[in-house]
Amino acid sequence: MLITETIPARVAADTAYRNARRNSDTDNARIEHDRALLRVMTSMMKDDNQLFKQFMDNDGFKRWMTDTVFDLTSDHVTTV
Repeated sequence: MLITETIPARVAADTAYRNARRNSDTDNARIEHDRALLRVMTSMMKDDNQLFKQFMDNDGFKRWMTDTVFDLTSDHVTTV
């Protein structure tokens, strides 16, 4: 639930990512998504240290999580 609902909701609510989804192409929206996800993960560090550690230290997990959250939040990204 944390990875499939809470984190995507927090990323989707990020103002910079919302603006990129509305006003940018997929590549730029993806860049802003990755930044938003890092901000969310950093803010969660206190609450879920193990998840944060996996995200920061395990490249495979980080890529999977980044792709998953992007897929869950990018339904309004425009392609140019």
